[in-house]
Amino acid sequence: MRLMLYNIRYGTGTGAQFHLPVPGAGMVLGNQANLARITEFIKSQAPDIVGLIEVDCGSIRSRNVNQAEAIAEALGHYSAYQCKYGARSLNHRLPIVRKQGNAFLASPRVAGERFHYFEKGIKRLIIELELDDFAVFLVHLSLKYRHRHFQLRHLYDLIREQRKPVIVAGDFNTFWGGHEIYLFMQAAGLTSANTQGLPSYPSHAPRRELDFVLYSEGIEVTGFEVPQVRYSDHLPLVCDFEVTGTRSTGTVTTGRQA
Repeated sequence: MRLMLYNIRYGTGTGAQFHLPVPGAGMVLGNQANLARITEFIKSQAPDIVGLIEVDCGSIRSRNVNQAEAIAEALGHYSAYQCKYGARSLNHRLPIVRKQGNAFLASPRVAGERFHYFEKGIKRLIIELELDDFAVFLVHLSLKYRHRHFQLRHLYDLIREQRKPVIVAGDFNTFWGGHEIYLFMQAAGLTSANTQGLPSYPSHAPRRELDFVLYSEGIEVTGFEVPQVRYSDHLPLVCDFEVTGTRSTGTVTTGRQA
């Protein structure tokens, strides 16, 4: 199977055009042509599961187009999406911002979906997508170091409750790369698919490893790539894997950092 993780920055693009007519204008004006490019790129990779970070669920910026549904329709995939802010957040009342979310697109049979929320941070959404023989968690962690570690503790508890093999994917905002999540990975029994620590941000000159695909016992990674496409400020991650077994039914086993 193939999993793609992509922070698409609401499809707004990068470069000089993003800053016209004023700096940062793209975050309000959007870029419909760039969304089409992102969609065609995703199709070209033929993923079975897509985790989208920073997707516009239908604001005026996207001309009321739900980007998750639009890309899913182009792929012939199922979609699950939600606003990434807590239900009581002021962001739920703000134009454009209230339509900012994360999404899963999937072609295999989906056994269920769950939306969890961190107790700390502004970006609080965790999407859990459960398939027949494994589960995937999609996250976008806080920019604040202290909040990220509260969030990792919450995420660990969710992983421990899931008895199927798991994949955890997302933008972790780890400014120190894999070193920052080493203890979390060890405790949760997770391994990074990015064995070389390839950076994914910023896309024009990658130097930080912010985006991760982590996997548990029962998952075997058969391929990993960071395509050099610049349709967003992040590069996408593409991970090929097989489900080879089940997780231990007792305590979470200790993993290793790749």
